[in-house]
Amino acid sequence: MAGNGQTRIFAGAGRGEGSSRNRYQGGLYRRLAGEAQWQAVTAGLPEGCEVRTIAVHPQNPQILFVGTQDGPYRSIDGGDRWERLGFPDKNVVIWTVSVHPTRPNIVYAGAAPVALYRSEDGGDNWRKVAAAKSPAHCEREGFDTRTIRITVDPSRPDDLYLALEVSGVIRSADGGETFSDMSESLFELAQQPHLRSNVGGRHCAHCEGMLDSHALAISPALPGTPFLAVRMGLFRSDNRGATWYDTHIDRFSPLTYCRDVIVSPHDPNVMYAAMSQAAFSTAGSLYRSEDLAQTWKRIDHGVNAESTVMAVCAHPGDPRRIYCVTRQGQVIGTEDGGASWSDHPLPSGVHDVYAVACI
Repeated sequence: MAGNGQTRIFAGAGRGEGSSRNRYQGGLYRRLAGEAQWQAVTAGLPEGCEVRTIAVHPQNPQILFVGTQDGPYRSIDGGDRWERLGFPDKNVVIWTVSVHPTRPNIVYAGAAPVALYRSEDGGDNWRKVAAAKSPAHCEREGFDTRTIRITVDPSRPDDLYLALEVSGVIRSADGGETFSDMSESLFELAQQPHLRSNVGGRHCAHCEGMLDSHALAISPALPGTPFLAVRMGLFRSDNRGATWYDTHIDRFSPLTYCRDVIVSPHDPNVMYAAMSQAAFSTAGSLYRSEDLAQTWKRIDHGVNAESTVMAVCAHPGDPRRIYCVTRQGQVIGTEDGGASWSDHPLPSGVHDVYAVACI
């Protein structure tokens, strides 16, 4: 919880992309549970801030990181004040930040175009990891391929996975010294008619949907078993990404565009998945599995996600609190384990939302 005992909910937004660039109001927003109003957080953040990821330190929730258009920023007081530390490059767009699950001084940041940065002192100083490069499977002019998720296997602390939007998955087995492309099996899956997709005009034709990575999660209850969220659904590997197979989440959800998947910080058997129609859509939903993605149940009810559900988070100290955020600016949450839900829209003009977190 926050230092004053009240739960704080954070949401991060950009300013639009492509033809919508600078149409929307970006930034970091915060609301105390039980209060109606969102407050823009600006102290120490760059001018015209865009926030596309929020990470809570797994061992100290008062430490938070956000990814901005000028590198990662850190707060050590629960989000009141922020600072840019020893990050080596200017104007680097950060799409994901991840704290190592067993080596808490190690923090990773992923950028677009694809790049990986590593800090070994809790975020004070960073260096670029030269070995992390995009395999360039699915490039498109005007869209920088993103390092969209960085995941460390807690049972194999040198196994580091990078989910790339849009270019599949790469993995390091030596803590980032070298990387291997783990996408061959995704290409094979894309040969199946129901897994073919090309809506972005990329040169990889019908393989685009299977390479459109959004999130990757590994439970400590299943070592060496990454779960990958892509445009075409939720996929699983039992051999550290060498081969992937469809979990067939469509057996439980009529919506199969999977934007986020996370493991509960309270129970390694529990997972949450954000399901929607498409990248830009008018419907979304939140699902929970209590058996490591073998079965799923929809848990949001009494509220309507009116656009794509982009991210989900679970409170690090209270398993009853779960929140998700939609692209058009709804923050939907429960404070009683899913018995009831409420909708707290972000301020008018905030419509390019990517990230949600709570402490």
